[in-house]
Amino acid sequence: MNFKENVSIAIYSIRTHLMRSLLTMLGVIIGVFSVIAIITIGNGGRDYIVGLVRDIGQNMVTVTANTTRLDSSQYITREDIEKIKRLDTVQYVSPQDVQMGGASSPKRSSIAVMFSGTPDIRYTSGVEVLSGRFFNEDEYKSAARVCLIAKLSAEAIFGRTNVVGEHIDFSLNGQTTRLRIIGVMDINLLGGDGGSLSDLAGSMGYGDTGATVMLASPATLIDMINGSSGAYVSINIIAIDDRELDAVGNAVVNLLYTHHGNRNVPNAYYYAKMATYIDILDSIIRILTLFIAGVSAISLMVGGIGVMNIMLVSVTERTREIGIRKALGAKTSTIMFQFLTESVILCMIGGCIGLILGVVTAQAVGFIMKIPILIQFTTLAVAIGFSSAIGIFFGIYPARRAAKMLPIDALRRE
Repeated sequence: MNFKENVSIAIYSIRTHLMRSLLTMLGVIIGVFSVIAIITIGNGGRDYIVGLVRDIGQNMVTVTANTTRLDSSQYITREDIEKIKRLDTVQYVSPQDVQMGGASSPKRSSIAVMFSGTPDIRYTSGVEVLSGRFFNEDEYKSAARVCLIAKLSAEAIFGRTNVVGEHIDFSLNGQTTRLRIIGVMDINLLGGDGGSLSDLAGSMGYGDTGATVMLASPATLIDMINGSSGAYVSINIIAIDDRELDAVGNAVVNLLYTHHGNRNVPNAYYYAKMATYIDILDSIIRILTLFIAGVSAISLMVGGIGVMNIMLVSVTERTREIGIRKALGAKTSTIMFQFLTESVILCMIGGCIGLILGVVTAQAVGFIMKIPILIQFTTLAVAIGFSSAIGIFFGIYPARRAAKMLPIDALRRE
């Protein structure tokens, strides 16, 4: 009996007991579906998240003042920032202060997240100006009452996006300041245009708009509202050359030590490269994806046990057929290969169904979450290969049992 005949017999057997075969394949289908969907979505999500951070921070160094060793008078000041900006290896530098308050327009009010810094925060935070402009150096130095608003935030609170020139009331620490909107922006790093925090907005008494209002303004303005002197715990620096990140970090730390005269304080200032965090983030997401996929693959083993069980039933049902074939001269290897072929085909069909469901689900999730999904051929090949291996592994015992039957014993069994 050749391979083609074995395949035909296997397919006939599966079609004859279709419901039983589908239930048997269910474990394999779920296993392959889970592995394909989790790995594909995990890889797409990892590439998207890491890509966002890399686009913004590949050349970024964060310098931080150690709050456990320093008092606020030795934090990073505006004067420090001006000196750092003049370093030959530094392209952009800005603190990134985040404040949560309230925002209201004549139409609606909501919770607001205001992030502020120097004009360079546009580059250190990955802000894209969609219309209007970013605040400039003069507005920063004069603490001008201007701001930018995220696109979806403008839609939520004004009902439209062409809001350049409009005014918005920003409330912080019991004070309300009217700000002129000079630009509409898209914020990549800080959650796009603002997520849905309507429950939080309502609980804080800012109404329920279904979205958080994202704003950006000069740090000097927020310092004035808070009554602070402009001392910051950390700053973000974009280096001109990503090969000089350590040199930039050391140069800034030395500058701070010199300016504040506190070299006797160990680890008063330290720096961290964003590239290091990117690699760590990439590794963490990769490990979590593989771990979850590995757990999901356990269902493949359960499916394999189901395949072995149903093949043992099939061997029992076809005992007389086996006896007749062996009495007519069929070899032991021929009988074994026939049942092994049926086991493998059963698993491969289940694997293909699981693959299709996994790919469709991954694409649907990617569309809903707006992340790019890349279907890798190696992932598909491994999933199908593994399901075939399950068929071989769990099909060997039933196939050997069928092949080793003595013809006389098989013919006697009813």
